[in-house]
Amino acid sequence: MNRILAFSALLALGAAHAQEGGFTCRTNEPVLLEQLHGNDPALIAAMDAARSELGTWTEGFSEGSRSTYTVPVVFHIIHQYGSENISDDQVFDAMRVLNEDFNKQNADWDNVQAEFLPLVANIDIEFKLARKDPNGNCTKGITRTVSALTDVGDQSMKNLIQWPRNKYLNVWVCAYADGAAGYTLTPGSAAVFAAADGIVMQHTYVGAIGTGSVSRSRALTHEVGHWINLEHTWGGTNTPGVASNCGTDDGVSDTPNTVGWTICSLNGATCGSPKDNVENFMEYSYCSKMFTNGQRTRMIAALNSTTAQRNQLITTSNLTATGVNLPEALCAVAFSADQRVVCQGATVTFTDDSYNAVSSRTWSFDGGSPASANGETATVTYSAPGQYGVSLTASDGSTTLTSNQTAYITVLPVPGAQPPVQEGFEGISAFNVPEWFIDNPNADNTWTVTTAAAYTGSKSARILNTATMDGRVDELMSRTIDMSGASQISVSFRYAYARRAASNDDALRFWTSSNCGDTWTLRKILRGSNNLPTAPNTTASFVPNGPSQWAYTEITTISSSSHVPNFRFKFEFESDGGNNVYIDDININGQPVGLEELIAEGAELLVMPNPADGAATALVNLRTAGALTLDVIDMTGRIAVTRNMGQRNAGPHRVELPIADLQAGAYFLRARMGSEQRIIRFVIR
Repeated sequence: MNRILAFSALLALGAAHAQEGGFTCRTNEPVLLEQLHGNDPALIAAMDAARSELGTWTEGFSEGSRSTYTVPVVFHIIHQYGSENISDDQVFDAMRVLNEDFNKQNADWDNVQAEFLPLVANIDIEFKLARKDPNGNCTKGITRTVSALTDVGDQSMKNLIQWPRNKYLNVWVCAYADGAAGYTLTPGSAAVFAAADGIVMQHTYVGAIGTGSVSRSRALTHEVGHWINLEHTWGGTNTPGVASNCGTDDGVSDTPNTVGWTICSLNGATCGSPKDNVENFMEYSYCSKMFTNGQRTRMIAALNSTTAQRNQLITTSNLTATGVNLPEALCAVAFSADQRVVCQGATVTFTDDSYNAVSSRTWSFDGGSPASANGETATVTYSAPGQYGVSLTASDGSTTLTSNQTAYITVLPVPGAQPPVQEGFEGISAFNVPEWFIDNPNADNTWTVTTAAAYTGSKSARILNTATMDGRVDELMSRTIDMSGASQISVSFRYAYARRAASNDDALRFWTSSNCGDTWTLRKILRGSNNLPTAPNTTASFVPNGPSQWAYTEITTISSSSHVPNFRFKFEFESDGGNNVYIDDININGQPVGLEELIAEGAELLVMPNPADGAATALVNLRTAGALTLDVIDMTGRIAVTRNMGQRNAGPHRVELPIADLQAGAYFLRARMGSEQRIIRFVIR
């Protein structure tokens, strides 16, 4: 029986088989195909016609003499900076395994059962990473796309990026391959659905290093077999190991009929055969080692057919267009660093990512020690705070290219800024390094300084959150702060947020770091389904309408392990497609007194720290709602500073006092609250 698989999808086994590195398939599962054809009779008929045409071609195909076929390959890494963002080396290793398996170079092929040893085939197909992209530009055959769709792995993820299927074998690597370890269309289906053509792999099934493993490394070999028209050894069913599989066949004469195996039973014999080909790459036995000569003929026939344009991949013109038959030559110089924001005294490891044939390189590191290097990697120590450039010159012996990156490394001071630290965003127009750091992995809406709304003053920090940002995470990170002398750390801030719909569960998280940002500890989480909303659901772009649509929070559960000279904090916003979020009046005092203590002591007005050194915070506890004005008065009675805070709700408030330009000496702080006022004395050093 000559059945051609419509769809193949590798699934991870349960705990028992996972230890053995096995996998199962969802071959011909109706729901997978229905996602493509939608039960459209015309599309179903078109697939049947393509399969029939390929079947006829295969039956009449005669290979004859030939040289090695070459197939250009591109790997699309879809990631969110997690472990699914596999290294180039892991991709290279996956290509190594694939080429060994298809060219009878795998070290274990001669260990197959004696009955099948004469049938072990050299398919004689070489897979090469592309060296030119569809526009003729230099490439190393690996692309990287940041997207939350890595956790989905379906057609919508493929739609993010696909190179022409008649020029490249597309392989997408992701965190979650639509519930599978990997899947692909066979030529008969791919002929109708070109946009779905290619192979999706869950990253732990790619190669034998990195996040991959030896036991899972043959999954790509299996999928490429399906991609060029191989069935499972038992035929076209989804489930190996059932007796009815004896009535089906894989269309290959030298693979005995079998029920199929999920364990490596080398002496297994089913369906009347003396012994099953348990070690075949198209089995699930997790001891795959071989293709047969018959499978070779079937794959070569598909590769030479017009079905799904497979024959266009191997043409000389295409090999030239994709660069795989050209001599290796340097076409791009690039480098990366294991971290780009560090504290003084830290080391950074740089890696040369130039391609495709580097024979020598020269590094230059401004402000670093050593100041130069010539290896593929370099480890550099930075002893002084500042921003520093990095330069790399690479050569292949004939071509020399240079990349100069200014302000590539930021070194933060230790100790950092002295507390108290207040940020109302009044003195800045944008979040610029080295004061603030933005992580915007999707290069879309992120943290910005806005004048649209503020709790105090005229500015705040905001993310314009839309439905299209669902699942995306953006961070706003601080510089270093010296908390080594703190007896208690208290952090407070104001926030405003509204949902678009009741189902929105956006999250605002507050993190701290006691090691300059190497690791982070979650201290506070505000959720759209609980304590984040400060205003009614709003379908239009949310702008808080006055102080009543702002909320206040304070974090005092920061242990003494954070009393360090390189303390940092960050805000992380995870979108659920809700509405805008705002932050204002961030205060970190490093002192034992906070708003909670103010209330507990029954006080109505305090200044902290007192004495103050360049910065101070007023703590005001309003008994009733009303207008609030703060005056800083010198000893002559002159008002040196006034802050009109407008209407404020009853309860505690923290207000930054702009005293940086005042002379040292004694002052009074007057709080006018409606018809009442309170006055306290404080000192500026």
